[in-house]
Amino acid sequence: MAESAACPAFQLGRPRYDQSSFLGRLRHFVDIIDPSTLFVSEKKLKECIKLLDDYKHNTLPPGVSADQLWEAQKIKQAIIHPDTGEKIFMPFRMSGYVPFGTPIVIGLLLPNQTVMSTIIWQWLNQSHNACVNYANRNATKPTPTSKFLEGYVGAVTSAVSIAVGLNVLIQKANNLSPGTRMIIQRFVPFPAVASANICNVALMRHNELSEGVDVLDNNGIVVGSSKIAARHAIMETAFTRVVLPMPIFVLPPIIMSYLERLRFLQRNRRLLLPIHSVVCLVTFGLSLPVAISLFPQMSQVRHVQLLSRPDGSWSSWEDIHIKHTPLNSHRACRLLFSTQLSKNDFQGETQRYTA
Repeated sequence: MAESAACPAFQLGRPRYDQSSFLGRLRHFVDIIDPSTLFVSEKKLKECIKLLDDYKHNTLPPGVSADQLWEAQKIKQAIIHPDTGEKIFMPFRMSGYVPFGTPIVIGLLLPNQTVMSTIIWQWLNQSHNACVNYANRNATKPTPTSKFLEGYVGAVTSAVSIAVGLNVLIQKANNLSPGTRMIIQRFVPFPAVASANICNVALMRHNELSEGVDVLDNNGIVVGSSKIAARHAIMETAFTRVVLPMPIFVLPPIIMSYLERLRFLQRNRRLLLPIHSVVCLVTFGLSLPVAISLFPQMSQVRHVQLLSRPDGSWSSWEDIHIKHTPLNSHRACRLLFSTQLSKNDFQGETQRYTA
């Protein structure tokens, strides 16, 4: 019984941990960004894929545990794109987000940035984010490449403009001491990255405001679309993308401003960059899964409306669940009905939900 509690029964394509609790989401995202999957061999990957295929076709060999199946699914999902079935380029996998993104975070948070260095680091950061988004895109509903380019250019432009603008304003603030000016400059990357994230969400998904997002029933069948849900999803995703980078770009400057006052580091200035790098790596690695886990992937909207199904029947809902991926804002949002009723239950009403 203790073993079954520690390792739940395997469900193909489902999360291993309960997504309704913060701890469950935290354990789930720790698995997703686990960098150890970057070192999985081709032989091991093929074994995991075969194991999952055997499970799907009820041909599992005896002695295979649920823990082995969960591990196989974790490895496959970390390496193979779920829609295309192809391997994702290593630097752009979610498991590579921290290892390959940390050097950029270190560069963004370096003190005494010049205008050119600010532009370069902001451009590199948005380029990395764009590549990760594209590599993990929803390939079942292809997004035109022009849409990705539009979001990329908008994000780079907003990030660079705000970062350079704030740095120039800080430099011209004559009433600030050099020490205070340097501390304030270290916090500039956060508003720049946050604004770029909002711009990216707005440019990538503005068409959903007019077209709506797909609405699914509990069986995953598309039954319509909703513009109200699209507005809610875009606002919630934008808010999420502002909160996510907050600990990553706020904690290291606070920690480093304290450590730099230590006499040991004042006497050994050469150690500042290595320590700064370690602080960024640890903060990035620990805060990223925590920040993602703060927001459930299934959020609720209180709304009562009617929606016609393709087969002519009708559904109603009070609790609408919007599914989204915090790190990947361009994925399609989906709704799940909590109640399913027939057309007769509404006594002949013929209102169609297109709000």
